[in-house]
Amino acid sequence: VLRCLGIPTRVITNFNSAHDKNLNLSIDKYIDMSGNNLHLSEDSVWNFHVWNESWFIRRDLGSFYDGWQVLDATPQEKSKGIYQCGPASTRAIKEGDVNLDYDSPFVFAAVNADCVTWIRYSKKKKERIYSDTRKIGKFISTKAVGTNSRVDVTANYKYPEVKEIPFKISYSQYKNSLMDDRKILVTAV
Repeated sequence: VLRCLGIPTRVITNFNSAHDKNLNLSIDKYIDMSGNNLHLSEDSVWNFHVWNESWFIRRDLGSFYDGWQVLDATPQEKSKGIYQCGPASTRAIKEGDVNLDYDSPFVFAAVNADCVTWIRYSKKKKERIYSDTRKIGKFISTKAVGTNSRVDVTANYKYPEVKEIPFKISYSQYKNSLMDDRKILVTAV
């Protein structure tokens, strides 16, 4: 419909799409001390989810947020009392501006939530035991114009994941660092 009105629009597919039911920007899994799933969260990760983007000028949010906007014609959650999603600025999603209207936190979580596993010891005590910051929002894609090729638009939604740098030191370096710590402790006393 938007294309018929002359508004540039394209279909977007997000692989490993988070469904953050409670809007805490993470996908939480709770287990007991034996490792059994407690089913305390309605969060989930879908193999993929599809939505549309349309190109808008955002007078309501400011020109910084002009450009591609997320619109989901099949929203799974209510927003302001009705089933709707968007228009959420992809620029806002990338910058983490989750305080904006139009479902920015929900879309941010769909492409960038952390998957967190918690051990629940009691109703009042839980401990985070694992966090995967890279699982969500893979190969965010659209179709190329004039061909059936895939165009990766992940960079429109999120910054590149930080790569971990392996850190290794020899035992002698470690032992020497302990000696340095003792020197600092003695000096401080």
